[in-house]
Amino acid sequence: MLDPKYIRDNLEAVKHNILKRGVKADATLVIDLYNSRNKLQFEIDTLRNDRNENASKMKQKLPEGERAVLIEEGKNIKVKVAELEEKIKEIELKYTEEAMKIPNMTDSSCPVGGEADSVELRKEGVIRNFSFKPKDHVELGDILDVIDFDSGANVSGQKFYYLKNEGALLELALINFGMQYMTKKGFTPYLTPDIAKASILEGIGFNPRGSETNIYSIENTDQCLVGTAEITLGGIYRDTIIDESALPVKMAGFSHCFRTEAGASGQATKGLYRVHQFSKVEMFVICTPSESEKMLETLREIEEEIYKALGIPYRVLNIATGDLGNPAYKKYDLEAWMPGRGCYGEITSTSNCTDFQARRLNTRIKDKAGNKNIAHMLNGTVIAVPRVIISILENYQNEDGTVDIPEILVPFTGFSKITRKK
Repeated sequence: MLDPKYIRDNLEAVKHNILKRGVKADATLVIDLYNSRNKLQFEIDTLRNDRNENASKMKQKLPEGERAVLIEEGKNIKVKVAELEEKIKEIELKYTEEAMKIPNMTDSSCPVGGEADSVELRKEGVIRNFSFKPKDHVELGDILDVIDFDSGANVSGQKFYYLKNEGALLELALINFGMQYMTKKGFTPYLTPDIAKASILEGIGFNPRGSETNIYSIENTDQCLVGTAEITLGGIYRDTIIDESALPVKMAGFSHCFRTEAGASGQATKGLYRVHQFSKVEMFVICTPSESEKMLETLREIEEEIYKALGIPYRVLNIATGDLGNPAYKKYDLEAWMPGRGCYGEITSTSNCTDFQARRLNTRIKDKAGNKNIAHMLNGTVIAVPRVIISILENYQNEDGTVDIPEILVPFTGFSKITRKK
C-alpha cells in the first residue's frame, strides 16, 4: 500500500504508474475518500471535545434549567458522534478497498509493457545439442516411473500429481540442498505453516477473495492455503518494530504452495509446469530503505549461483511493468532452458517490494535516534521443486531414457542416475 500522503502529493505520477502497470485503480477516488475520512474524523474529534466540555460543566452546581439544557446538548452530541462514526466506518472500508488496488511505484529501469516486453539481460550456461530427439518431462516421468499424473487426477483432480521412486527422493534432495545453501548464506531456516489468515495475505499483497484470486480459501473461516512462504515469513513481522541493529532479517522458508491457477492450460503449462500444489523454498528479507536496491541484486546473484551449480542453462529477465504484480517495485526472473518445450520457462523470480508490504503489515524500523520508519521487504525463489525437476529431467536425459543427476545433488539423493522402468 502506498502512503496516502504520497498519493496526494504525487497524484499524476501515481496515475501514470497505474497506466504503465495495466491495473484497474482510481487514485483520485482514493484521495477523495482519504480527505472525506479525515474531515469526518476532525468533526468527530471536535464533537468529542464538546462532549467533554459538556460533561465538565455538568459537574458544576447549576440551576435546573441550565442543567436540562446541558443534558439535552449531551444527548444530541452523543447521537451525532454515533452517526459520524458509522459514516467513517463505511468510508474507511471503501478507502481501504480502493487503496489496496493501487500498485507499488515502479523502478525507472523496468521496461514498460506486458509479459512479452520483459527484457532479456543475458543468457548463462550452454544449451545442450542433443544427438537424439529429447523427450519432455511428462514422457520421461512415465518411462522412469517417477511421476504419476493419472493417480493425482483420480485422487485429487486435474493438475495434481504424485512423485514416486527417485522422483520423490529428488524432491527431498532439492529441498535439503536449497535449505542448506541458504543457511550457509546466513539465512535463518524456517518450516512454515501452509495456512495463513486472509489479513496476512492482504498485507503481503495477495487477493484472498473474489473472482480474480489465485488462492484457495478455507470455507467458513478467515484462513487460506498459502501460495508461497513469502506470505507466512512476512506475516511473522506484522505489527512489529525491529531495531535497526538487527537488520537485515534474512529468512529461508520451506512450504507447500497451493494455487488455483484458474484458466491456466495448454501445451506450455502441461505436466509439472503449472500445478495446484507444489513444494518451494523461498527467501525473504527485511531491510532498511537504503539497503533494498542492493539487496535485490544480492538475491538475484544467489539464484544465479544455485542454477549454475545445478548446471541448468538459464536467462535473466528484467520484468516489464505489466507483469510485476502489485507489490513489486522491480523484479527479475530466471528462466531455465527446457528442451521439452523448446524454449525457456520461468524457474525463479525475485522482487524488491520496497515499503509496500511493510506498510500494510505495519512493520517498522527503529533507528538509533528512536525514530520509527516503514521497513523494506524483498522475496525470491530458491527452489520451486516441480520446475527444477522439469529442468533436470529434460536437460540431463540420455538417449536410452535414463537421466543423470547434477553432481552437486548426488550427496543429497544418494544416486547419480535415474534408470528407466519401462
